[in-house]
Amino acid sequence: MRTKIASPLAETAAGAIAGEVLRACVHCGMCNATCPTYQLTGDELDGPRGRIYLIKQALEGEPVGRLSQVHLDRCLSCRACETTCPSGVQYHRLLDVGREAIAEKVRRPLRERLWRAALRWLCVEPWRLASLIAIGRPFRSLMPAGLRGKLPARVSARPSTAGDHPRRMSLLTGCVQSATAPHFNAATRRVFDGVGIALGETPGVRCCGALSAHLDAPEEARLIARRNIDIWTAELDTGAQAIVVNASGCAAFIRDYPDLLADDAVYSVKARRIAGHVRDPAEVLTDHPPTAVRAPARRRIAVHQPCTLRNGPGLGDAPARILAGLGYEPQPVADAHLCCGSAGAYSLLQPEMAGRLREAKISALTEGAPEAIYTANIGCWMHLAETAPVPVRHWIEAVDDVVSDPGTP
Repeated sequence: MRTKIASPLAETAAGAIAGEVLRACVHCGMCNATCPTYQLTGDELDGPRGRIYLIKQALEGEPVGRLSQVHLDRCLSCRACETTCPSGVQYHRLLDVGREAIAEKVRRPLRERLWRAALRWLCVEPWRLASLIAIGRPFRSLMPAGLRGKLPARVSARPSTAGDHPRRMSLLTGCVQSATAPHFNAATRRVFDGVGIALGETPGVRCCGALSAHLDAPEEARLIARRNIDIWTAELDTGAQAIVVNASGCAAFIRDYPDLLADDAVYSVKARRIAGHVRDPAEVLTDHPPTAVRAPARRRIAVHQPCTLRNGPGLGDAPARILAGLGYEPQPVADAHLCCGSAGAYSLLQPEMAGRLREAKISALTEGAPEAIYTANIGCWMHLAETAPVPVRHWIEAVDDVVSDPGTP
């Protein structure tokens, strides 16, 4: 696809990224076959090819309006289109540049601006969300069903500490995850301790920056990324072997730090080092398999593949393989490539489309009559658990259930 990015964007690294992606696209439309939103609406502008044209027009300096923003907002950033593109178009890189450029040109309605700002303020600092949840939980039974479903119930978690092992890695605790599901991190530390890896939390690192980037605050996202990079660089320099991220959405965003900071001569180099050291627990446990000490209480399970685990690093089936090796019986799940509709804050910003996608996903996950559903991302966990007829958990909890001694912290 021929393109001529307009100045001043043309002189930036972001402009170079956009031009490279646009030139790779041959506008064949095969991407629409795996796009969840195109499947829902049948609208060309709700598919990757149509969105690419909208972004192209904006980056080439043509007038851009609210219509372009609406259709880009409907994109889940699931990257399913990239898995079927014969030209290898890295659509998500173009989308990030396009969304930021259009946000600078098109002013959102006041209600949207306030809602997005409130979500950023609430979630970026974990203590704010944790405080709100603590206030709301006593009144959960009195809330309307729609609101009650979005308030996670408290899950008792056994405390855990990083053991004394020669191998050491650093764990991202996360912002939303540390406030809503700290038991995910506790289970991860216990499992890693069992395979001889000390997994410690890194003071000062909370949010990865994804929410800020996706909610019209790219500069805030860059500030968060730079802070995290400095802290993680010190960790790596003092012996940490990897940065473990058990929320696949956060891992995907951190792996994109080099693009986020592409115009920063200093931090773009540092970002590449950090991105290269990000590991999902499934990667580590594939190399260091845990040993079960008891049989699973619930063998028949369904394993959900978050888009950020499946379509980026290609690890979608890794958790199911690990769980099968520990005695679980993962059931086949149809249309694994289709997004569940969570997509970070998407389920809050696009509730109608997110709800339809979740309904289809839960139908596929429960077709084999599982006793529980396991996923690998905090957003997917919250979104699916809201209406799923069976328990929804993080897959690392299933590992912890059969490999850890319940009598020890």
